[in-house]
Formats: sequence, C-alpha cells, structure tokens
Amino acid sequence: MIVLLIMLCITDGVHSQIRYSVPEEADHGTLVGNIAEDLGLDLTKLASRRFQVVPSSRTPYLEVNLENGVLFVNEKIDREQICKQSASCQLNMEVFLENPLELFRVEIEVVDINDNPPSFPETDITVEISESATPGTRFPLESAFDPDVGSNALRTYDITTNSYFYLDVQTQTDGNKFAELVLEKALDREQQAAHRYVLTAVDGGQPPRTGTALLVVKVLDSNDNVPVFNQPVYTVSLSENAPVGTQVIQLNATDMDEGLNGEIVYSFSNHISNRIKEMFGIDPRTGRIEVRGEVDFEESGSYQIFVQAKDLGPNAVPAHCKVLVKVTDVNDNAPEITFSTVTESVSEKAAPGTVIALLSVTDRDAEENGQIHVEILGDVPFKLKSSFRNYFTIVTDGPLNREQANSYSVSVVARDKGTPSLATSKSIRVQVSDENDNSPTFTQPIYDVYVTENNVPGAYIHAVTALDSDIGQNALISYSILECDIQGMSVKTYVSINEETGYLYALRSFDYEQLKEFTFMVQAKDAGSPELSSNTTVKVIIVDQNDNAPLVLAPLGKNGTAKELLPRSAEPGYLITRIVAMDADDGENARLSYSIQRGNENGMFRMDWRTGELRTARRVSAKRDTHQKYDLLIEVRDHGQPPLSSSSSVLVMLVDSVAEGHSGRDRGGTSKAKEGTLDLTLILIIALGSVSFIFLLVMIVLAVRCQKDKKLNIYTCLTSDCCLSCSSCCSRQGRARKKKLSKSDIMLVQSAVNVSGTGTTQVPVEESGSFGSHHQNQNYCYQTKHQRAELSYLVDRPRRVNSSAFQEADLVSSKDSGHGDSEQGDSDHDATNRGHSSGADLFSNCTEECKALGHSDRCWMPSFVPSDGRQGPDYRSNLHVPGMDSVPDTERGKGFASSFRVDIPETA
Repeated sequence: MIVLLIMLCITDGVHSQIRYSVPEEADHGTLVGNIAEDLGLDLTKLASRRFQVVPSSRTPYLEVNLENGVLFVNEKIDREQICKQSASCQLNMEVFLENPLELFRVEIEVVDINDNPPSFPETDITVEISESATPGTRFPLESAFDPDVGSNALRTYDITTNSYFYLDVQTQTDGNKFAELVLEKALDREQQAAHRYVLTAVDGGQPPRTGTALLVVKVLDSNDNVPVFNQPVYTVSLSENAPVGTQVIQLNATDMDEGLNGEIVYSFSNHISNRIKEMFGIDPRTGRIEVRGEVDFEESGSYQIFVQAKDLGPNAVPAHCKVLVKVTDVNDNAPEITFSTVTESVSEKAAPGTVIALLSVTDRDAEENGQIHVEILGDVPFKLKSSFRNYFTIVTDGPLNREQANSYSVSVVARDKGTPSLATSKSIRVQVSDENDNSPTFTQPIYDVYVTENNVPGAYIHAVTALDSDIGQNALISYSILECDIQGMSVKTYVSINEETGYLYALRSFDYEQLKEFTFMVQAKDAGSPELSSNTTVKVIIVDQNDNAPLVLAPLGKNGTAKELLPRSAEPGYLITRIVAMDADDGENARLSYSIQRGNENGMFRMDWRTGELRTARRVSAKRDTHQKYDLLIEVRDHGQPPLSSSSSVLVMLVDSVAEGHSGRDRGGTSKAKEGTLDLTLILIIALGSVSFIFLLVMIVLAVRCQKDKKLNIYTCLTSDCCLSCSSCCSRQGRARKKKLSKSDIMLVQSAVNVSGTGTTQVPVEESGSFGSHHQNQNYCYQTKHQRAELSYLVDRPRRVNSSAFQEADLVSSKDSGHGDSEQGDSDHDATNRGHSSGADLFSNCTEECKALGHSDRCWMPSFVPSDGRQGPDYRSNLHVPGMDSVPDTERGKGFASSFRVDIPETA
C-alpha cells in the first residue's frame, strides 16, 4: 500500500515538498505516485519547461517519467540493505521546472515489511549457573537479531514452561529487546545437573515470525560472591576520529572472594553487536576499553557497550554494567557544493534577478560544524539567493555589459562555522551574449576631403571609417550617403560610397570655378536588431588647378586690336592705357603679371608688371613719322604651374597735339567704357540662346525638306551643281586669352552668299564684340543650292566629317569641349577616316559614354556626304579655320544662298 502525503513549504512562492511511501521488495514498475498531478502541474507543459530530476538526487531504486511525472519503482528495494537498523528509511529526490524555476523536494519513505524472522547467533546457547545462585538472580541471554524494524522488529522472547526459570524481556535505550533468564527456584545440581529449554524469539509482524535456539543450563558448584561494579551505567565522551588505542574508559569491579574466586576477568556481554566489537576492545585483566576501529560521528552519535566481570572461581557468577559512549563531532567534513543546472550564457540585457545557476550545499558535520555560510567571491554582477533549505540560486545583481566583460568566472565559496573552519569553492564560467546596444561610431565627427579639380570620374577620394563595439551581426557595418541636393542635383550624382568599406568615389569631374566645396552626410548602420546608426559630415573641398588662362577685359577694340593715341609731346611716364584682365582660378593661379612681348624693340614703352599700366619710357623721337604706328603685343601671364597666358594687341598711334590725343582718348575711353559695361554673362546667354534658336530653326527647315523629298540624307547637295563653300564674310578677332572650346563659345551669324556660276561672293557682316582683344577669322558656313539644291539627311551612306583642319583646331585646343574631361586624342572628328561608312545615323559620332560625361561635341556635329556618292569638293571650301589660307574662289559654289557662320574662338 502506497501512502501519499503532500507538504507545501513555500519559499519565495516557487518551491514545494511532497512525500510518498512505498513498501520494500516492491516489484519493478510499481507506481509510487504522479508527482506532476499531485503538485497540480500542467502535464502539457512538462516538456517545454524541461521537467527533470536534479542529478545529484537520483537513486537507482526509483525512476521518474519526465513526460507525465509518474514516479515508479525501478529496482527492488531492500530496506535492510539501504537503511540497516535505522528506524526511518527515506529516499530523497529533487525535481525542478524551468521558465520560471520551480524546485520540488520528493521524499519517499521505504516501509518495512516482515520479510525477516528473528535469528539467534548460535543454535545452542549454554548458560552455567551455580547451584548457590539465589532466586531472582538474572542471567542475560544472547539476543536474537531481526533485520526488520518497527512493528516487524523483535518483540519478545519465550521459553519452554518450567518451574526454575522465567524470562524477563528488557528494552534498551535504542529500542532493541534482550532477554534475561531469571532464576525462580533454587537449583540443586545433585538433582539435575543440566536443564534444556527451547528459547523462542518472536517479532511483531502479522503474522509474527519466530526464531528458536536450544538453551542449555548447566548447574555448577557454588562460588558464593560475584564481582561488583562501582555503578551500573558509565557515560563517557569520545571524540570522533580518535586514533586506534585511545582509551575510552577504565572499568573496575571488585570480588570479595579470594584466590581464583576473587580474580576478575572482563569481557563484552554476549548480546553486543559485532560492530561494537570491531570499534572497541577490552583488556580482560584490567578492564580498559580502548578504540580499535574508526569512530565516525556521521555514522552514529553514541554507542552502548555491555561489559561483564566474572571471577575465576568455580561456578562464577558474572556481574554486568553498561558503558554509554557519546561521540563528539569534529569538523572533519568540508562543505560540498553541487551545481544542479548552469545557464551557458546570459544576455547583457538580462534584468537583475535573472537566474544563472542552481546549486545545493551540504555538510555532514553537526551543529556549528555543519552550519554553512555561502558567498560569491570577487566583484562580479551576481549574487546568491537562498532558494529552498540548502539550495541557492545565482542571479544577476546589476547591469551586464559585454563590451566591458564578455564572460565572468563566478566562484562560490561555502564555509562552515567549525574550528578550524573548512571551506569549499567551485567556479562556473558565465558567458555574456551580445545585444545590439552600441551604435557605430565614426573615427572623426567631420571629414575634410581635398579633391583637386578636373579629377577623373570614378576616382577614389577618401575613406570614412566607423567602429562598432558589438560583435557578429551587430557589428556588421554598412555605409550610405544621406540624400541631399547640391546645386539643385542629388548628392549621389556627385559622389558614391562602397557600402562595405566606406570608400568614397567622385562620380564627376569637379570644377573649382563652379563649385568650391560641398558638404554631405554619411550614415553608418549596423546589421543588428533593431538597427542602430550614426552619421558623420564629409566636407569635400575642391582644390584649384591652373586650368584657366587670363582673360583680357580692357582695352577692347575692333578685330581684336585696341587703338590708343599718343601725343608726340608726351613726357616719359605718360599713361597710354591700362590692361585689365581677370583669371577664373584662385590664389597663385590667379595672380597676374603683364609684359610687352613684341613691338617695343626700341624701348619706347614700359609696362608695370603688377598693375598692367602701359606708359612711355622716353619722349617720342622727332624724326618718327606720324603715320608710323606702334604695334604692341601685350602678354598677361598667371603664376600657376604650369603658367597660362593670354595676349592682347595694342596699336599706339601718334597724334600731334595733346588736345587731339585727349579728344581721341576721351572718345576711345567713352567707347571702351561702354564696351566694358557689357555684362559678360549677358553676352554669353544671348550667344547661346541665338545658337540654340538658329540651330532649331535649321533643323525644322531640314526636316520639312526631307519630308518633301521622302529621303533621309545628311547635309548633302544634289548632283554636281551643289557644293559647300565657305565665305570669308564672317570674321572676328580671336581672344588673346586662349579659352577652352565648348558649345557655349559657338555663335551662328547669318551671312549672305552670291552664288554665280564661278564662285561665291561674301557679304560683309558687322564685327561683333569679343571677350579678348585678339581674334582670328573663323567661318563655318553651311549652304544650300539656289532654288534647286535641297539639304536632306542621308541614312544609307553616312560619312563622318574628317579633315586636317579639325586636326589643326585640335592642336590649338588642349581639350575638345572645355569640360576638362577630354584630351587632344579625343578629337571630335577622325582625321584618318575619309571613306564612306554605312549603318550610322545622323549623330553617328555620339556615344553613350560621351553623352553621360558631357562630351556633346560629337553629338551635335553631323556627318554628311554628297548624295550621288561621289567625292565632293573639299569641305574646307566651306570652312575657315584660323591659320589656314582662304579657299580659292574657283572652288566656291555658284548662285546665292543664305548661310550660317559658326564662330569658334581660338582655344588653348
């Protein structure tokens, strides 16, 4: 029969105790109880909460089904083998659940059954009694032994009914029974020398079991006096672990007889256990009891030793006494620490009080020697919390920071209160798992990046670096540029960034004159959850290059030559004019110096290299002809590396009087002032607008004519009556300052051409103002045949315009379009390709690359061939390039047609 007793002992609201009982010798599989049901646990959550038995409390006799909480017998239990003679036999087991932690103590009492009968050490027991023994004399008999306990233990003794003896059953302080044979009637050896009786030991089981032995009483002749002890019971204290040979007590008994009848011999009584005989010994002559074996307080706290003293006379009657040995505890057992469960890692965001480990502490000693103080060594963010009886939990006691300490060695020390104190320590390693609690941090709050202008698009310019104190995915950083506008365009059209390395790249070629610096934000973001980020400022500073030649602003004149008047009577130092120039660069690249390069061979003039003032160095020679002019070439040079320069032509004319000179100067000054007032930006805007409008108009006219003829031809003439010729009507002086060639520098000026049968006449066109004082005649004229010629597109046989004239133009200009991203080798027209090419459209010279990078020169230059497929006249007849002779009139077309002049300033 299994008895269930549930005891609830609440500690911090999470722990309970349950008690079962099971009979010994129960078969395997016998149900003891259902722990989960008896504790009211949810059976469906046992697995998820990791229901398990504390390893240190496991026993081979019992087993728990962790899925349903059933406690059953795993191995047959022999109570006598487990608990021996202990009155209480109990097996203990601890089980616990996680999430949250709940600990339960299970106590299983092994109930004794009457499976062992009493038995005597010997089957024949002999007792010698002197015939002189008086009635009432007691003779202790050897005790029977019954391994069972409680009600199944030895209950009483019986003896065969007789008239001489009866049994007096005594109970020891430990509950054991023993029998004394009491003489009821005097013996007479002459009548009966021996008496035989059956001695029976009876236990208290149901039904009771018995054991028997043959009791033989031999009647001896009389020895009248028996030894006498000083006291019936002796009490002594003995320290545990006392060495062998230590005296326990010195007994002393006296006998009034003399001789052998008075000589006493000491011995242990027959009914003491073998364990007592193993632990203690007695000297038969002196009565000295000493230690022979190991005395362990943890095994037993006290021992009872029964001693008898008998003289050597005939028919000796022994005297008996009891020695009660109390074992005093010695602090010989250090505390024991057992970890039941340990968490492998704890999050650095774990709240204070998070359970890290469960442990138990025990000490086999008693009283103060068994009282334990437990603590955690060192300055660690953990503390001990008493959980249940001798169980403790290690919990967090403050915030954790993996970046400061990624693991902790937690040492637990258990120390008892004995003297000397004994201690035990055990350590566990607790890993701190990372949380994404640190944002990436840039190494600099602001990055100053210096980039030289005219850089190559796609070039690496700098690197930003961010660091993250976290690890793993939480420290994986990606970089990005935050959206913003620079001069109306997205910053991502200016720079890009490698999201993995933080390398910054320029997406375009920067121009210091257009953009000196710009600022944007770079964001570094980790890959944790949630994502954390931080920003830094990147300031890109464009470093100036000497890529702009000086630009002469004044004096301005017709055809690039300024005219200045010099009175013949002018004194040395007379101010003729002042050269005014500017440079779009900065710093040393924009610091200008002035000098006379030509026309001052006789040293008539001097130039202030700082201010640009042109003065006379001496008087004008009286012999010099008034009509003889001074043609001076003034150079303006910057201080860049390498230096760039521009030139201006000044024609100094002699006048007879100062008044005439002043009048001319005033008129000239007024004209110059008026010219100087022209806004350069306005001129550029007007020029570009005019070019765009005329170009659009031409394209519309060509499209209409192409639609009429239903032909797709590119700038071609029909038959031999059509030609393209260049007129010299359009001209202007080139700039002294060599400027990069770009579409914005191109002006289309309408001119009229008289086409006759033999040649072309050029209608003069009014000279326009320019940005410098030195101009070249440059005429780019596209004509159509009078009344009969039709200008159309040709698709089937397009031809790219190629000539040495463009090669010469490329030699003059170091870059094709003024954008700073093309070299001389990137000429708009291939000078070597003079043949026909098929499969190209109107803008066959335009590529995706030049479109993306702004190389638009090729895109607006059309290709053309004669419509009849024959090699037409050299297109230079219709094109004037600076430095080339005019085309003979014999090569010019006939008739009259309107033309447009493309005026390209001379480039560096």
